[in-house]
Parts: sequence; C-alpha cells; structure tokens
Amino acid sequence: MWHDRVLPAGPDRIGFWVVLRGSVLPILVWAGVGAFAYVLYNPLAAMVLGGIFALSFVVGFGLRRRARHSVRCSVYGAVGGVLDTSMAGF
Repeated sequence: MWHDRVLPAGPDRIGFWVVLRGSVLPILVWAGVGAFAYVLYNPLAAMVLGGIFALSFVVGFGLRRRARHSVRCSVYGAVGGVLDTSMAGF
C-alpha cells in the first residue's frame, strides 16, 4: 500500500543499456584517461589500462558467480561495479 504505484510489486528486469546509461561519466573518464595515455606515452600504456579494467571485470564476475548469481546479473554487476569503484575517488 505504501508503494502508491511508484515501486514495482516485484523485481523488474533491467537492460544492459540501463547499466551503461547510469555509468556515462565513468566510461568517459576511462576512455579519456586511456586516450591521454595513448597519446602522451604510447599504446602500451593504454593497453595496460585496458588490462586493469578487464582484470577488474573478470574478478568481479567471478566473485558474483561464486556467490551463485545468474550470468546476466554477474555481467551487469561486474560492469557496474568496476565503473562505480573506479570513480570512488572523484
């Protein structure tokens, strides 16, 4: 009754674009830092940053799968988690 038709009655399925839309700023920051490293230093620096992002994603995905989340939930949570925690200092 307290919902007053604002919250859904149960869990709703969200799309991957909803996760990414909420993470526009971290995506732009990651892309900007990667482009800056590529131009200022060399392509190897950008590849290292991409590797750090990929490693963080794999660890987050693995932890969520170990906690018995679904594959979809694990992917969404890993992407959102990496982007969210990468912006913790800003």
